[in-house]
Amino acid sequence: MKISWTGFAKGNISAAIKMTVIGLVLGSIATPLYLKLLMGAVVAIPLSEVFRQIILIVFLPMAAGYATQRFLIWRYGQKQYQTSFKPKFPVLSTLGVLGIVFTAMALKSVAIIADPVVLLRLLLPLLFLYGLNFTLSTIVGKTLFKRGDSIALVYGTVMRNLSIALAVAMTAFGADGSEIALIIALAYIIQVQAAAWYVKFTDKIFGSSAEPILIAQPAKVGK
Repeated sequence: MKISWTGFAKGNISAAIKMTVIGLVLGSIATPLYLKLLMGAVVAIPLSEVFRQIILIVFLPMAAGYATQRFLIWRYGQKQYQTSFKPKFPVLSTLGVLGIVFTAMALKSVAIIADPVVLLRLLLPLLFLYGLNFTLSTIVGKTLFKRGDSIALVYGTVMRNLSIALAVAMTAFGADGSEIALIIALAYIIQVQAAAWYVKFTDKIFGSSAEPILIAQPAKVGK
């Protein structure tokens, strides 16, 4: 989705692809180690189980997606893949996100009905986190990079790898995993909506993607 939103905002898609792949791979490898280092004294971190869940939730779908892409291109050709199949994948991705949100809400439905204010308590820190991330990445982008690279930076850093977070939450935190999964579900909602709003304000923040073409006017010949 980082790549999709970067494309919607007319940013540097090539940079977004590189940031997504590198960030997902390195994040999957480094996250369990960070958890062990920073929280190992407080929470028992089953490294082997966390790695196994990350392989199932992150790397297995990545490999299946790549294999599906290559098969479709081999079977139908690059042109038909681009026109007939590729446009449908964002819709399927959105359905997957909605499925995660629905499942997480269902797991905590009794607690939510008993205390609806819990959603507000969870939303406020998430709104602060995403607001801070958007602000910092926008400032850095406008200061150091061109328009296309700035947009790729914003979406590449703000759009979190929530699939990794879900894998860790359901494995490392035991009974509390369902509550953390609810936080991740709310993060999905905020993340997607904030990304859509940011697309609308991109031109105001970074300027138009197309500079006006100036056509020289012929000089008037004096009489």
